[in-house]
Amino acid sequence: MTSPPATHEPRSRTARATRTRILEAARRELGRNADSSLGDIAEAAGVARRTVYAHFAGRAALVGGLAADAGEAIRVAIAVTDAPGPVTGQAPDAATALARVVLTLWPVGDRYRTLIGLARTRQDLGANGFSGLLTPVRDKVAGILARGQRQGVFRTGVPPGPLSRALEAHMLALLDSVNSGIWADDGTGAATTTLIAAGADRDVAASTVRRLCDADQPGRSAQ
Repeated sequence: MTSPPATHEPRSRTARATRTRILEAARRELGRNADSSLGDIAEAAGVARRTVYAHFAGRAALVGGLAADAGEAIRVAIAVTDAPGPVTGQAPDAATALARVVLTLWPVGDRYRTLIGLARTRQDLGANGFSGLLTPVRDKVAGILARGQRQGVFRTGVPPGPLSRALEAHMLALLDSVNSGIWADDGTGAATTTLIAAGADRDVAASTVRRLCDADQPGRSAQ
């Protein structure tokens, strides 16, 4: 018995590649101009407008596709931060854990910061939908804050839940500043200020972030 011709998989790969190209164009164009039309996005992607509609029912569905990609990237990043320390095999101290979350998620936030503006200025992605993307981060950070407050690392009278929300707003404001072109950062400034806002000592915050960055780039400390 012979196998049927393998025609569906190549078409599926092509469709996925086209969808990815459309989403990438949407991310760029909507970041440049939140009012970009589907025609603008199709032109930027190098496809016909009808091809965009073949993958997305409309603008809201297209923005929803971006949000889904962002949500998956957030989940992957959070999974990375859950890994135990490479040396001890144990969970890192609270300051290190929080700094690692910020440094790991900053590139994700930077890539998808277009969604911040869309959630604030348009109805394509409601505030509740955007907030839902951040639930895994919010829960993760609240747990770290609770541990850090028990350890005395984070000295603040604000409970972990509300403090997590405040730090979330802090991070989104920084990303929005990048989006507006009034600030630039590779994540180190954001991580340091987040630790300080969480109640960590300023010197502890700076040394923790520096240590993590040097560990990621071994040659950096020697430069």
